[in-house]
Amino acid sequence: MTRLLVVHHTPSPATAELLDAVLAGAADPEITGVEVTSRAALAATASDLLAADGVVLGTPANIGYMSGALKHFFDQVFYVCEREKKGLPYGFYVHGNLGLEGAVASVRSVADALGWAAAADPVRVTGAPDARARDACRELGAVLAATISPDL
Repeated sequence: MTRLLVVHHTPSPATAELLDAVLAGAADPEITGVEVTSRAALAATASDLLAADGVVLGTPANIGYMSGALKHFFDQVFYVCEREKKGLPYGFYVHGNLGLEGAVASVRSVADALGWAAAADPVRVTGAPDARARDACRELGAVLAATISPDL
């Protein structure tokens, strides 16, 4: 069985909706052989990442950057996991009320420095999540789970 790690900072109802959609997509019954683990960014550890075969990241856009909590996660795992997790499939979603470009660029920058491989385009959600945003997050979770499924 492979493992999908979902690392998120979920401080609002909007980010909680997006997280729920990602988890629902990752748990699609047509995708088998994948164990999904969800961790708050401030609680996720290097051990969690080392045990993962893929990762989904979720963050609000805070003052044009990823959340401090997600940055803290990256700070905790970077040097511990850098060599072992090169090529790790990843995807991410960003929520905000204004420009998301800085947050998207900051997540990509760290993921690129870690040598991770984007398995999906980032999901960008501005304002209240609608059905389209939730569907995009559901698809993000499903794509990452399918990417690492040993059965597909």
